[in-house]
Amino acid sequence: MQPAARPFVIGVAGGSGSGKTTVAQRLARELGADSLSMLRLDSYYCDRPDLTQEERAAINWDHPDAFDWELFLAHVRDLIAGHSVNVPVYDYAGYERSGSTEQVVPSRVLVVEGILVLYEPELRELFDLKVFVDTDADVRFIRRLERDVADRGRTTESVITQYLLTVRPSHLQFVEPTKRFADVIVPHGGMNVPALDVLLARVRELVVHRPAVLEEG
Repeated sequence: MQPAARPFVIGVAGGSGSGKTTVAQRLARELGADSLSMLRLDSYYCDRPDLTQEERAAINWDHPDAFDWELFLAHVRDLIAGHSVNVPVYDYAGYERSGSTEQVVPSRVLVVEGILVLYEPELRELFDLKVFVDTDADVRFIRRLERDVADRGRTTESVITQYLLTVRPSHLQFVEPTKRFADVIVPHGGMNVPALDVLLARVRELVVHRPAVLEEG
């Protein structure tokens, strides 16, 4: 059943391995899965079937140009308008879309999560609350290393090389500067329980007192 009112939209940004997903999952757990939809920027990497896997592996996937912003923005707007969307399923091992999709349905709260969700002005304008998860670089790197080796079929050497060549420079150039757009900064990542409690309290207050305004169009 589609919601009658415009959802409360939260943008959660931060570096790779900062704990964005932990924050988003905590919001979902506290607010209730039926009350929250989540859209992840990681699902919207550009598909490059014209390139070999080696060529795709060499792309800077942490650069803004690596993402299909047109489709991502369209899906965010569709969910705000009360329409379900079919999200691409990305194959991280092959650096390509798998060809399948997963449906995301609209809910009372929409969380939009990803390293660069505060980068695009058009996207920022859609958020009712902008959050930046701020975590030390060494912690982010260790988390990324563990995740990519365990879940994405990468070698330790490839993760280190990618981090030094593209991840770290892109973070400093594109991700870190978006902190200035945040309404709330969560220091020390998703394991900062006191900060998350404050964030959750604020979200509950904003959601409860939000006027029921229908999305036009």
